[in-house]
Amino acid sequence: QVTLVESGGGLVQAGGSLRLSCLASGRSSSSYDMGWFRQAPGKEREFVAGISRNGRSTASADSVKGRFTISRDNAKNTVYLQMNSLKPEDTAVYFCAAASTIATMTSTRFRGPWGQGTQVTVSA
Repeated sequence: QVTLVESGGGLVQAGGSLRLSCLASGRSSSSYDMGWFRQAPGKEREFVAGISRNGRSTASADSVKGRFTISRDNAKNTVYLQMNSLKPEDTAVYFCAAASTIATMTSTRFRGPWGQGTQVTVSA
């Protein structure tokens, strides 16, 4: 079993940047494809980006393409989400997740494991 802890959230103005980190402990993160999700108030949790265990394949939601970049450092058991050109609609709690494949992660049946989340607030 893997435990995920996110960090790096905060308050930023529109157009600004943040980098989120997700530290995996327990089972090595290199055993999993990893991803980021977000949940805004009153909305369902949605997939943001995913990365394969060797880092060679990535996927991202259309809403963040060209602005967000997912990466990983398996030596540090850490996955990152670099968020640029942030918009107020990016405001949400961001969660890290681990799965056998990115496809599994994007399935409507996916149930985690998740981290505890980190709040990102983008002001207009």
